[in-house]
Amino acid sequence: MSVLTAVSNINWLAVLVAWVAHVVISLVWFQPAFFGRAWIELSGKELKPATRWIPAGLAAHLVGVLRDAAVQARRRVRVVAVRGAGPDHPVLPAFPEIGRDLEAPPLAVQQTLSVYLAAYAFMMLWHGALADALGRRPVLIAALAVFALASFGAAISGNIESLVLFRALQGLSAGAGMVIGRAVIRDRFHGAEAQRMMSQVTLVFSIAPAIAPVIGGVLLNLVGWRSIFWLMLVEAAALIAWVRLKLPETLPKDARQPLSPPVLLANYRRVILRPEFLLLALITALNFAAFFLYIAAAPQFLVGHLGVSTWGFAWLFVPMITGVLLGALLSGRSAGRRSPRRTIRLGFATMFTACALNVLITALVPPSVPWHVLPIFVFTIGSATVMPSITLLLLDLFPANRGLASSLQGFLQFALSAVNAALVAPLLATSLGLLATGMIVFTVASFTLWLIYKRRARTLLRNWTPS
Repeated sequence: MSVLTAVSNINWLAVLVAWVAHVVISLVWFQPAFFGRAWIELSGKELKPATRWIPAGLAAHLVGVLRDAAVQARRRVRVVAVRGAGPDHPVLPAFPEIGRDLEAPPLAVQQTLSVYLAAYAFMMLWHGALADALGRRPVLIAALAVFALASFGAAISGNIESLVLFRALQGLSAGAGMVIGRAVIRDRFHGAEAQRMMSQVTLVFSIAPAIAPVIGGVLLNLVGWRSIFWLMLVEAAALIAWVRLKLPETLPKDARQPLSPPVLLANYRRVILRPEFLLLALITALNFAAFFLYIAAAPQFLVGHLGVSTWGFAWLFVPMITGVLLGALLSGRSAGRRSPRRTIRLGFATMFTACALNVLITALVPPSVPWHVLPIFVFTIGSATVMPSITLLLLDLFPANRGLASSLQGFLQFALSAVNAALVAPLLATSLGLLATGMIVFTVASFTLWLIYKRRARTLLRNWTPS
């Protein structure tokens, strides 16, 4: 298929509408500070109650929330820009259609996800080191440019081999937002404020894999699978402009680390050989794997077992999004009020409750929605509650190499996700009982590592607050 033919076949109005919806959900719903800042910049006025359209009590509440957000927006909205092109998978609902269009077997199409995640995990090792050496902004802008180019190539791919190649290129560039986002937070924020900000960013990065397939399903049914990659291209271009305009450089030149192989290898060895780092990084990776299992198996789980159509991916991903939102809000509100150890304990209790509920529903309730997605909703609340405190504990181990530490954390998380998507999910997706068992195994493994970490760092953990 020629480039001109591929471009002419796209319903650009539908792509534009979907992209606007994606940006609004990502930046406005989950980041009200963006709205407050945008209102003041555009109007030059404080927010006023919209009493002609909204009941007075509700209007006063909304105005109060937005005004409070606007006070902190000058600092926080810049951090939103590092959301970048995260590990979202809007292509999942399109797998059957891609296979038919490119005449590829299902296993070959599944490898577009596995290759993406493997490349994503590999490049995680370098995003942080590059950002520590060259600065946060240039690395993020370069990664977004590569992602835009790869999205264009994927949109015009004429065979499965080309699509796998460009998905790998997307994976190599997509992780910069996650790694640099965490590093920017530790560059600019301290104490309870850092935990609140980490909760917000954890929210966005956890939501990305959940909301993307919903948008992908809509685009697939309206205009076809290629429009998903055109949407990625438009979003990457918009984010490049946003980063150039709004994101300041947060790493001074005198604080940067040399980008020399001996120094880099020494830093990697120092981080990876520290047992506390490995324990904390694997805790977050296993927590993510427990519900990512259902994301990777979404076509079989939803269509094969629960009997929904490609329009019905929201049955899984909307509850997942809501659970992450509630968990991140709970973690943010706990900052400064509840010790990190208590917050983590609450999160694990919620996850184990979800695992027990999953087993009961699988055993007693015929395959159906919404019952079989309810445990996933509960689980994501617990996972999003645990993640910010664990991540801050990990980053505080290496104040001079936070970017590198964040890279290694991301590498472990998405290396496990790649194995999950390539091997574990296809194996367990054959039955609901096996999927529930997989969730339990990942959760038990994560909690076991947390108990080991607590025993090693009992004194530190008892007195720790985000510094």
